[in-house]
Amino acid sequence: MIRVFSLLIFVGAFVGCKSVAPPTPLADLNAQQMHGHAVYQAHCAQCHYDRKSAALHGPALIGVFKKPYLPSGAPANDERVTATIVHGRNLMPAMGNTLDPQDMDDLLAYLHTL
Repeated sequence: MIRVFSLLIFVGAFVGCKSVAPPTPLADLNAQQMHGHAVYQAHCAQCHYDRKSAALHGPALIGVFKKPYLPSGAPANDERVTATIVHGRNLMPAMGNTLDPQDMDDLLAYLHTL
């Protein structure tokens, strides 16, 4: 009985301790991802950390696409992230048409590296 209980604790700790892979180093980004990083710096960095797990004014974006769900509970996919950026959500203001389609694509490419 004690063995089974110990095994369950070990398995639970092992499964619950999944860590998110670290972001791709900036030096390893391709041209699109680098442009996305520049877009991020200009439009997102004042409210969101990209390479730290701590919150700033908004949630950290590290691992945003490596988890199944966004902090809102929505699926972590390009469509939902784009909708949040364009339309805003809760305290996040809507960016509307601030980003042209290429900037949005590049930003998403960068966020996928986090």
